[in-house]
Formats: sequence, structure tokens, C-alpha cells
Amino acid sequence: MKKHTKIIATISDKRCDVEFLTQLFEEGMNVVRLNTAHQTHADAQKVIDNVRAVSDRIALLVDTKGPEIRTVDVEDDLFLNSGDKIKIKGKKEDETADDCLLVSYENFVNDVEVGKKILIDDGELELLVIEKHDDFLLVEAKNEGPIKNRKSVNVPGVSIKLPSLTQKDRTFIDFAIEQDIDFIAHSFVRNKEDVLEIQRILDKYDSKVKIIAKIENQEGVDNIDEILDHAYGIMVARGDLAIEIPAQKLPVIQRKIIRKCMERKKPVIIATQMLHSMIKNPRPTRAEVSDIANAIYNRTDAIMLSGETAYGEYPVESVRTMKEVAIEVEKELYPDTRKNFVPSNQELTAILARSAVKSSQLLPVKAIVTDTLTGRTGRYLSAYRGTSPVYALCYSKRVMRELALSYGVEAGYRKLLASRDEYVKQSMYTLMEKKYFTGDDMVIIIGGSFGPSKGVSFMEISKVDQLTHKV
Repeated sequence: MKKHTKIIATISDKRCDVEFLTQLFEEGMNVVRLNTAHQTHADAQKVIDNVRAVSDRIALLVDTKGPEIRTVDVEDDLFLNSGDKIKIKGKKEDETADDCLLVSYENFVNDVEVGKKILIDDGELELLVIEKHDDFLLVEAKNEGPIKNRKSVNVPGVSIKLPSLTQKDRTFIDFAIEQDIDFIAHSFVRNKEDVLEIQRILDKYDSKVKIIAKIENQEGVDNIDEILDHAYGIMVARGDLAIEIPAQKLPVIQRKIIRKCMERKKPVIIATQMLHSMIKNPRPTRAEVSDIANAIYNRTDAIMLSGETAYGEYPVESVRTMKEVAIEVEKELYPDTRKNFVPSNQELTAILARSAVKSSQLLPVKAIVTDTLTGRTGRYLSAYRGTSPVYALCYSKRVMRELALSYGVEAGYRKLLASRDEYVKQSMYTLMEKKYFTGDDMVIIIGGSFGPSKGVSFMEISKVDQLTHKV
């Protein structure tokens, strides 16, 4: 049994040789993520070249830094005890301050009010704002811990007015366009404007790169509907999100976002610390296995590994663990073709996709086969989360890689065919050669009677031999 849930692996230039990437691919990796916060263009280029040497089916995702705040100019670690007080302010150009903790956002003091919490280094140290002055905040440590240089700074419940894109982000977006990368995952998306700012750059160069909006704060959660209007897909980045939002709310938010993405027929990724213990240990904890299983029960399209594959000691084992958990959980899943959950909106593509998935549960169907010019039919079939595999024959290698994020879809590339009958026959022969099914198996095939550019218009259920011998 093949897995339907897709796996994303973060890859560092420090470990990206072809043999290593091949191992991950053979274990079930579908997408490679590049974290630009820790890479130069030359570093990223090394990863890209090696990924493409392994397979043109592996999608590439570039992750931007986004509007983050970090501590700066901390030369020696500063250790605070509970109750200690310290000044904090945003660093202005060429400014130094011996008596203040500096952060990377110049207008930090203006945005933060008395009574707000400031969390340092992913919440390891909590500071409470007790006084606000014109040029600094006085804060009190609520627990003990160190303050180190370049550590994250979060202020839960505060709308920080940072620009969506840093200069480094802009150069990496240009780089992604030049390299024909498949996805840009933009960090700390707060509203539709954050997505549109990148889209305007892509449109300027007529780029087909797709935007994945990373939801990492309360603003992003609150504005999820307008973000979904403009993003290709969503990543629930639970690291910063768990700092910005009370931890007990995170499972509910995760489930709601997955459902909204399914309703919109858009891919959704669950990320952060899914197998964190496997950075150092060869086996996962029971809680981590349950976390992966829960995301799959929630019907996510994809699950993501970060440090586990970027610098961990057991990267191949981490991908294998995800694959094995996915296969086991998927045995228990059933499709949901209820109209009120994934609405058809009177779209012919959606209606045929829903009918195909529903029919695949009522008949001994081996697979659903479709061809697609833009990937829309593949995404719509994916949205209904069927248990039969979907084989999507794409007329573009880029579209083939885009479907690497869509649940249950195995995409391949083929040249455009002249007629419907030729598409049906050649599709059957191609997939039989790969031993996906035999002539005696029943399949569902959906396609367009008037060419793939017009969208799907028919669905046929038949044994493979009957399809290949049609006149």
C-alpha cells in the first residue's frame, strides 16, 4: 500500500549529496524545503542542483524569513533571574546601548504596551512590560533564563507593524523565480496583503511560482479566509504559533485550518517538531507518533520535517517513520464526499471529482486516473480524500511537482495527446507498464472531451482491458 499523505523534508547545504537525497526520496519524501534564514544563494543552489539530479518529480519549496524580530548585539549571554528588571528597545541604525537589550525592529517600543508579555527564544524566557517610556520599555523577568544573540522575540496578542518582506526575502524571491522553484512559503503571513505583496513580484516576471502562506500568529488565524483567497496553500507552522497562542488551543486551530483548506480545495501542511526527538534518537516518542497520526486523521495533505532531516542524526529513519505511520493511519480513513463539507459550488470539475471518489468506495476500483493541464482536477480529487490512489497525468513538469503537495495524488508527466481516445488508451498502457494495475482491474477515468484546457467533462468506469480495446 502506498501512502497518500505527502512528506516535506528540510535539507541543508551541509548535507545534500545525491546519494542522501535519493535515500530520502525512495523512503517517501515528496518535497524539499530550503530554509533561507540559514542559507545564501550559493548554499541554496547546491541543494537545488542535487535535488534535480535525483528526480524531476521532487518539488522545491523556498521558505522566507518574513517579518520576524530577534535580539541583536548581545555579545555575552545575559542571564536573568525571576524578578530581574531590564530595559528593552528597538535598534536604530548604527546605535549601541550598553544598558538596554536591543531587538531588530526599530519601532518596537511604539507597538508594545504595558502589561504585554515578551517571549525570548521560542518562549524560553518570559518578560512582562511594567513601564513604557518614550525610547525604551522596562520589563521584568517572570522566570530565569539566558538571553543570547539572534534569538526570536515574540509578543503575543500584539500587531507588529513590520513590513511583510525583508530585503533578504526579496532577493530570495528573485532567486526562486530565476531557478524556477515550485513554491515560496512565506513566514508570518498576517493578512491577504502579505500574500499579494509577493504575488505582485511574481506577476511582474510572469512567474508560475506558487505561494504557501505560513500561519504563525493570531492575525494569520483570524484572517485565514482572506489569506486562502490569494494563497495556493497553507502551512500551519506550529513553532511560533504555539508561542503566540495558548498551547491548548493549537489542536483546535490546526483542525479548523485543515478543514478550511479542504473546503477551498487547497493543500495544507502541518509543520514543526513532528519527530523532534529523532534529531538525536533513532526511534520516535509515542507522543510524536500520535501527533503525526492526529494530523493525518485531521486529513492534512502534507507533514513536514525540519531539523530532523536538516541536521539530525537519523534523517532517513525520520522519513521512514512518517511514511509508516501514514500508511497505517490511512488504512482507517474513509472519504468524506458530503456536499456541505467540500462544496461543489456548481463546478463541473468538483461534481465529477466528488462522484469519482464516491464511486471508488462503492465499486472495486483500483485507481482514479485523470489528465490535467493546470493541476486543478488533481487538487479537487485530493480534496475529497479518497482511499483509491489518484494518478494524474500532467502536461507540464511544473504542474506535476505542484501536485507533490496534494493528498493521495501521484503525478507524472506526459506530452499532450491529440484526442480523448488516445489519452485514455495511452494512460492505461503507461500505468500498466508501471504495474499500478492490470487489464482485469476496474478504474475510473475522468477527463475533458474538448481538450484538457477546457476542464473535465466526462467520467468513465470500466475494466482496463475494455478501455484499451475501444475503437
